[in-house]
Amino acid sequence: MIRFQHAIVRTPCSSFAEGLTAADMGKPDLDLALEQHSAYCAALEQCGVTLTIMEPDPRFPDSTFVEDTAVLTSHRAIITHPGASSRRGEVSNVAQNLSQFYPSLQTIQPPGTLDGGDICQAGNHFFIGISERTNIDGAQQLARLLEQDGYSSSFVDIRGFEGLLHLKSSLAYLGDQRLVITKGVEDLSIFEGYEIVYVDTDEYYAANCVRVNDFVLLAAGFPKIAAKLSTLGYQTQLLEMSEFQKMDGGLSC
Repeated sequence: MIRFQHAIVRTPCSSFAEGLTAADMGKPDLDLALEQHSAYCAALEQCGVTLTIMEPDPRFPDSTFVEDTAVLTSHRAIITHPGASSRRGEVSNVAQNLSQFYPSLQTIQPPGTLDGGDICQAGNHFFIGISERTNIDGAQQLARLLEQDGYSSSFVDIRGFEGLLHLKSSLAYLGDQRLVITKGVEDLSIFEGYEIVYVDTDEYYAANCVRVNDFVLLAAGFPKIAAKLSTLGYQTQLLEMSEFQKMDGGLSC
């Protein structure tokens, strides 16, 4: 597994509740969202990661979800072209912050669209989701850039799966050829060769977990997948995510 040293996060802004969402869970509580985000940042630091914390920007309600704005590897940073037009203004500030870690940045060009939430790195292979936010052109641009650095990739079309905004809403990589996958998606033959840890449909939200060095960050309130990960020997950090779930956001976002 890659040992992570740095992470970029962005504090939820005052207009957070005005962001894009298909969840029918009511409006988020900003104060509680700020508390949950602070706990998330503390968990990352406990994992051994140094944080760059970006200032909130009320012009972009969804801008706390920095994952969608860039795809990062050990070789390069690729700035995305988000599928939602209201989010495209977020990328410039993220690119500025990434420039301190990468000497040059590549960019997905229109008509290609790409959200980072559709990209799951599994060792030297990348699963690239084709979704309502990531189109074929954007996926092909990313695949070509990754190939230059020796990475393979495969496309996973999730447009037929109801309720899946991004690929990583139902998929996470834990290292050691092991994937966490929501039941109902696991029949895709593209995942053959991997050990699968299934997430029951009543705990589907918890599939968006994150392996960070020696820990797995996991949304609180999902005891079945928490027990499975514990049995497999993972140290988990359980984090309250209620206000981000209301906005279609997860731990990787």
